[in-house]
Amino acid sequence: MAASRVLRPVLRLPFLRNPSTAVPITTIPRLPTYRAFSSTPRAQQTHKMASTDTLIELAKSRRTMYKLGKNSPVPDSKIEELVNAAILNVPSSFNTQSTRLVVLLHQEHEKLWDIVIDAFGELVKSGTVPEEMWQKQTLPKLQGMKAAAGTVLFYEDPAHIKPFSEKFAIYKDHFQPWAEHSNAMHQYFLWVGFQSLGFGANLQHYNPIIDAPVAKQWNVPSEWRLTAQMVFGSPEGSTNEKAQKPVEDRVKIYGKL
Repeated sequence: MAASRVLRPVLRLPFLRNPSTAVPITTIPRLPTYRAFSSTPRAQQTHKMASTDTLIELAKSRRTMYKLGKNSPVPDSKIEELVNAAILNVPSSFNTQSTRLVVLLHQEHEKLWDIVIDAFGELVKSGTVPEEMWQKQTLPKLQGMKAAAGTVLFYEDPAHIKPFSEKFAIYKDHFQPWAEHSNAMHQYFLWVGFQSLGFGANLQHYNPIIDAPVAKQWNVPSEWRLTAQMVFGSPEGSTNEKAQKPVEDRVKIYGKL
């Protein structure tokens, strides 16, 4: 997927100057060299704090949502911008850049979930999946995925990992897990990003059942490895409150002033 242009940040809050805080010019002993207001250290610090607060609020509101619709709150170009921002800005170990993203929108998205439904249908015929479970649980869930607006397929390209494993032999057993870490960061970036655009989303793992037919349908290189599928669409339902284990059991801080 081409991404040759520089993208604006996905999350940004405007900084508003309060006129009531302006200092009368008679109190200023000399005029400083002109600089744009947004470049001052105070403005930069305020902007960073506002952006951090926004990121935290988005992280708080991000939830798994299964009831999704096709009413996109933004044009497709904003989805493309978000996905390109993930590819350009999410880090990878040794800068391997091995994550690959395939975005399926509208009819292409529906084709994907028809493929998933067909694949599970074959499992039902073979007796691998019980008929009752298929009719009451699996099929309704898959039809709900199809009702959404789009899906992002997350892949890893091993061709960009192998040379580093050979060059840095001492770390050869770590490059694959590190690639998984980077792939997961892409997933979280996009999940929070979709939240910022007004979408709901959920993350699925129907690989490797669907790997072959999906690769054939969308010309995906056979060596790419499918890791996850993120479904997104207009939120059409509510989410449950997330139960949290005690923070003090999960976070340790040393040296705090």
